[in-house]
This record gives sequence, structure tokens and C-alpha cells, in this order.
Amino acid sequence: MRFLLITLIKLYKYFISPLLGPRCRFYPSCSSYGLEAIQIHGAFKGSYLTLRRLLKCHPFHEGGIDPVPEKLSK
Repeated sequence: MRFLLITLIKLYKYFISPLLGPRCRFYPSCSSYGLEAIQIHGAFKGSYLTLRRLLKCHPFHEGGIDPVPEKLSK
């Protein structure tokens, strides 16, 4: 599942994103955030974090620096 999600995000980054231009209000970009979140936290939690981030990426949010939270050790 993780491999599929990462592949889909990479396809978006390399084929669709260049056509749309830079639109993300955050650093790192939402697609980079999604890749990192899935790599660090796995498919389920990484997808949840990415969805939360995407819902914040709109013209009425100020944006800014929003790094992926570190994985907490148990």
C-alpha cells in the first residue's frame, strides 16, 4: 500500500504539478509533505496527515512552514 501511494504522489509531482505551476502555500509543498509523511508514518497515518494538510492548503489559510511531525517512539 505504501508503495502505491508513493508512486501516485511521484506521478503527480513529475507529470501534473509542472503543468499547474507552484500553488502550494506551505513549505514543504503538499506533495513533498505527503511523500515524507507516508515514508515516516506508514500508509494509514501518513495518508491521514497528508489529507489534513491538503485541507489546509487554500487561499484563506496563511500557509508557511509546516514540517511532517516526527514519529514518536513507543
